[in-house]
Amino acid sequence: MTEEKTKVEDLNETETAAVSGAETDLDGVAGQKPEKSEEQVADPILSEAEQEAAGVGSSVLRIEALEVELAQARDQALRAHAEVMNIKRRAEQDVEKAHKFALDKFVGELIPVVESLEKGIENAEQGEGQHETMLEGMRLTHKQLLGALAKFSVEQVDPVGQPFDPNFHQAISMVPNPDMEPNTVMEVFQKGYTLHGRVIRPAMVVVAKAV
Repeated sequence: MTEEKTKVEDLNETETAAVSGAETDLDGVAGQKPEKSEEQVADPILSEAEQEAAGVGSSVLRIEALEVELAQARDQALRAHAEVMNIKRRAEQDVEKAHKFALDKFVGELIPVVESLEKGIENAEQGEGQHETMLEGMRLTHKQLLGALAKFSVEQVDPVGQPFDPNFHQAISMVPNPDMEPNTVMEVFQKGYTLHGRVIRPAMVVVAKAV
């Protein structure tokens, strides 16, 4: 009787230990966290790389946009500078022309010429046939007039024997002339004048042509 009781107790202890061990194993299994796969570990890294790539791409686009804006601003600045220089150049040219073609001093130089001409006429009237005195006065007046004009860069255009130049000459006729080269001025009906090289009045000429 005592032996049977002892066997029952041993069996009970063995079952209790087995149950306790099983519970312990279940608790250990329940307490373990599932391991992450390689793909799950790599996902955050790939995500960060994609974010960095996206950020770099956005920065590159922004830099390109800024470079375009800078180029446009530089072009506008160059155009504005060129326009200012053109305005300055035109203003300087206008001032230069105003100085070249001013008439105040020109008129002052012509007054003595008018007076000399009047004196020559007066002498001719008093001479009563003394034509030499009148001619001398006229020549002197003519010389003074040309000198006054030359002081202000006014030049006569008297192109006899020169090639015809439509910039300074106006042909009124063309005449066959075997003694002159074709397109040569053979006669001047009216002399021309220039002021600082600009034509005031073209010379009226007759031009030779081939026979």
